[in-house]
Amino acid sequence: MAVYVVADLEIINPNEFQKYVQRSVEIVKQYGGRYLIRGGEAETLEGTWKPKRLTILEFPTAENVRTWYNSPEYQAIIGFRHRSCNTNLILGSGGVAP
Repeated sequence: MAVYVVADLEIINPNEFQKYVQRSVEIVKQYGGRYLIRGGEAETLEGTWKPKRLTILEFPTAENVRTWYNSPEYQAIIGFRHRSCNTNLILGSGGVAP
């Protein structure tokens, strides 16, 4: 069953963020992931959550996500994101009701 990583990014240093973007796509693919939404606009329909820059990734399993996130390749670039963005990042999974 597919799982999803949802990221809400507020970019505070665009130049530093570009260093992250340049390498992140290939690393996501390397670990079985793909982007469903990358930097898309978000409109709040209910509640108070107002994402700045929405990204959704799909992976085959939660184990793929953890392996990607903890991989040496991703850990080598994660500092670019930490220095350039305020980030909320969640892993979500679950099936569709019959």
